Amino acid sequence: MISSPLRSRFSGGVFRLEFYTEKEIEEIVRRSARILGVEAKAGFETAIAKRARFTPRTANYFLKRSRDYAQVHKRDLDTSTVEEALELLGVDQVGLNPSDKKLLQTLADKFGGGPVGLGTLAAALSEEVATIEEFNEPYLIQLGLLERTPRGRVITENGYKHLGKTPPKDLQKKLL
Repeated sequence: MISSPLRSRFSGGVFRLEFYTEKEIEEIVRRSARILGVEAKAGFETAIAKRARFTPRTANYFLKRSRDYAQVHKRDLDTSTVEEALELLGVDQVGLNPSDKKLLQTLADKFGGGPVGLGTLAAALSEEVATIEEFNEPYLIQLGLLERTPRGRVITENGYKHLGKTPPKDLQKKLL
């Protein structure tokens, strides 16, 4: 959404922002741990990176909360400590938080998997449309748990599996 005159100032270069990789997030977490003076055992950064939504800010937040949890419980910061801390925050193995899970659950249970319009979904969740569109949806779509169709939002087969539910037989029709 950059104006044509501004875009022309970049000498024809077309640039695209990409998400960080899991390895890059691990590197960021290790660096942040050094800056914070956090003593940690190898592997803790992988547990954080897998759940950080490809976002350094989220990874650093998880690092700080994991550090706090380790200090309160007088434990080393290792993989199991990180997993316990993030479980306490309601963050699952792939980085879904309670609001992501509630969105998927609502789609599956209340709307039969969809399709459902964004406004209706937002009303059912008591959430702002912009929050769903800008925060929840991009990550859920990237993980293949949710799809935007011309008729509305639909939970995918992977979304059902993530919730531990069996997808309906007519799921393919809903995705069209």
